Amino acid sequence: MTNSAAAPRTYRYYDFILGAFVCVLLCSNLIGPAKVATVNLPLIGDFTFGAGVLFFPISYVFGDILTEVYGYARARRVIWSGLTALVFASIMATVVVKLPPAAGWHGQDAYESIFGQTPRIVFASITAFFCGEFVNSYTLAKMKLWTNGNALWSRIVGSTVFGEGVDSLVFYPAAFLGVWETKLVLTVMVSNYTLKVLWEILATPLTYRIVAALKRAENEDYFDRGTHFTPFSLGTN
Repeated sequence: MTNSAAAPRTYRYYDFILGAFVCVLLCSNLIGPAKVATVNLPLIGDFTFGAGVLFFPISYVFGDILTEVYGYARARRVIWSGLTALVFASIMATVVVKLPPAAGWHGQDAYESIFGQTPRIVFASITAFFCGEFVNSYTLAKMKLWTNGNALWSRIVGSTVFGEGVDSLVFYPAAFLGVWETKLVLTVMVSNYTLKVLWEILATPLTYRIVAALKRAENEDYFDRGTHFTPFSLGTN
């Protein structure tokens, strides 16, 4: 296994994980955040949540895998890639929505309803992503040092508790407070946060398998000793 003192190197699967991370992130932000759903659960009753919760936590699984295997600095590069993709997608969505529709095309209202996110929601989404992902990656990297690489489950759950917590506290009030009823904002924020943490716990066995397989395939198990933990860098240390 290599460590943080090793020279920069290339990896077989890093780029694939980066691409998958960006894909999931774009889907979660373009498809899910504006819709609120309610399902009836046995013993619980009606449960209200934001639809984006169905796949957004996958990005945190990727974040955990990246930090655990490749280290904080390389995870940071992936986060910046995702942020850039989000900004670009938001700009292009705005441009396309604002283009005047052709006389024979009658889908403008539906198109605006789906893709016409307000600048406030876009800003809230990008800010929440930036803050939450870096808190998640930082927490996992530090906990790996504290535990000397043991008890992976504690890092997976611990980083999610803090990362998703920051994400939810930033996004929902910034995006919807004053637009939705305050009670609905709080309900969706708490329910989504709870679902995300539970989702991460349920995904822990799968995360274990992926992490173990990647460590073997890449011959890497990075410890962030000497890493510069500033989020404002694209360096590999």
